[in-house]
Amino acid sequence: MLWLTAIFIQLDKKYATLLSSTLIYSFVMLLFRTLTALSLFLASSYARADGRWVNLGGQRYQVELAQTEESRAHGLMFRTKMAADHGMLFIHDRQEPQAYWMKNTKIPLDILYFDEQGKLVSQQRNVPPCSAGDACPPYPSRVPARYVLELNAGQAARLDLKDGTELVFGPDIPKP
Repeated sequence: MLWLTAIFIQLDKKYATLLSSTLIYSFVMLLFRTLTALSLFLASSYARADGRWVNLGGQRYQVELAQTEESRAHGLMFRTKMAADHGMLFIHDRQEPQAYWMKNTKIPLDILYFDEQGKLVSQQRNVPPCSAGDACPPYPSRVPARYVLELNAGQAARLDLKDGTELVFGPDIPKP
């Protein structure tokens, strides 16, 4: 009976060594794959964000793009904050009268309307958040617009924006 116990102890040591080696190898490979995926993600995010900017009144803003009907409808809904040098650029298929509302938007915004040439044609400043659902009022452009830029409230006043101010697009912003 003792010899049987000795055999099991020897087998346990061999399997324990094999098991620990396998676990260490698996952990190292998992760590390597995770770090590789993370570095690729960060590199692609940086490259994407690098050219997605606009310059307005001498200030550069990193922008998220809203180019589809769905992304334009969702906009900045449910956001509780936005960095001072960030915004959202809405790109419409054609220049036409635009109207935006603040349904489910949690932060006050400046809504700036631009024509096809990137000239400021209309402004809605310090638009308050709205939690009234479909009863939220629209904030229309005075004239047809192709691009709409939403920034934190107060940015238009800080930059002293006037109609005709040019919006300069970064290299990764689609042009008409």
